[in-house]
Amino acid sequence: MPDHQATTCFIDTNIWLYAFIETDDTSKSPTARTLIQESEPVVSTQVINEVCVNLLRRANFTEEQVSRLVESFYEKYQVIELTKSVLLMASQLRQRYSLSFWDSTIVATALSAGVSVLYSEDMQHGLTIDQQLQVRNPFV
Repeated sequence: MPDHQATTCFIDTNIWLYAFIETDDTSKSPTARTLIQESEPVVSTQVINEVCVNLLRRANFTEEQVSRLVESFYEKYQVIELTKSVLLMASQLRQRYSLSFWDSTIVATALSAGVSVLYSEDMQHGLTIDQQLQVRNPFV
């Protein structure tokens, strides 16, 4: 049995995209892939939507590839739906933490999933939300 247990965490859209698409910054794709492989990611329907639209636009994914990707997300990971309670929590988080609309829904989804770490490149590294969730930039 391994000495460490895979950490359950929420992984934001941009990190998934780095795992799928090579960038000019050659360290980001391998870092993103390693993070996903060595953790137990939780995703939201919002993240799946954002990943799919970006892969259609930027990586010329076909609809067949997008369909397979959606199936894969649901088979491999815990997927959190955007429910009324998540959207209302996001509204409260926007007021308390001055988050953008989309970032607040990501944070609310991560909180509703009960994870303690949210990996994102777009939010303030080290930000702690409600003493329950820490935002970490895996590229820092």
